[in-house]
Amino acid sequence: MNAPRTRVQRRPVHGVLLLDKPLSISSNDALQKAKWLLRAEKAGHTGTLDPLATGVLPLCFGAATKFSQLHLDADKSYEAIASLGIETTTGDAEGDVVATKPVDFSPEQLQAVQERFTGPIAQIPPMYSALKKDGKALYDYARAGIEVEREARNITIHSLFLEEIEPDANVRRLRIRVRCSKGTYIRTLAQDIGNALGCGAHVSYLRRTATGSFQVDQCIGLKDLEALSETERANRLLPVAALLDGHTPVTLAKEDAGRFLSGLRRRGNWPDCEQTAVYGESPRALLGTAHVKAGELIPGRLLSPIEIQTILESEV
Repeated sequence: MNAPRTRVQRRPVHGVLLLDKPLSISSNDALQKAKWLLRAEKAGHTGTLDPLATGVLPLCFGAATKFSQLHLDADKSYEAIASLGIETTTGDAEGDVVATKPVDFSPEQLQAVQERFTGPIAQIPPMYSALKKDGKALYDYARAGIEVEREARNITIHSLFLEEIEPDANVRRLRIRVRCSKGTYIRTLAQDIGNALGCGAHVSYLRRTATGSFQVDQCIGLKDLEALSETERANRLLPVAALLDGHTPVTLAKEDAGRFLSGLRRRGNWPDCEQTAVYGESPRALLGTAHVKAGELIPGRLLSPIEIQTILESEV
């Protein structure tokens, strides 16, 4: 007879864990594992990575989940390897091969393609994606053998570097380094580059190296996280305010801080600002986000008094 499973005692945890997502598991599975290791009550991530992708996956816990959208919108950086001359159903190594083509291009052609795909471009999302059409995920249509029309989306490739590297089992390969806006599908970018070179391509390796200001060398792997003590795991958490990089700080005295937390606008000599991070003066604590217009501090996403108290107690 199997022994009963020990129930994990959840607790309030607030902060951001920078995870180096391992290969072959979903972003949600990685999130649930980290949530279990931290015994956290509430958790969310800032955008998914494909199971075959590794790298930067910021995980938000507790009050940090209120600001996860900020990093959904952040620019991302990736390093990928595209296998040339082989097209697959999914645009990566998981899919079935649907076409093989000869590979023949010059360094000058590669440079021209690099320039063509740098800057603002339109990209048609892949069928194997979580985007929805008529309330149904595109990958559900794809698995049923149905291809539906998708509108091209405007994205920006801030920087792109293409370099041919050593072949693998006689398959020519291209290294792709890219920094791009939100909503960019690297699988599709690799396919489009392959098509522009006249040979087709699919992604055989994909690693996210940065999202916003978070870099891969700041991250910890799941196995390394599991090997830590509970206190050491908690020490890996960045404060909630780490998600507010680029926000202009505003500090409020006690009376104004209390009213701000109640959702009331405050007046002051602040210049107009779209993104502010608001702090209480004493004790120093993050209260939430706001924007300033015509001298008014207008509340955005706010922490609850209980969340603020829990965070302050954890810092003692």
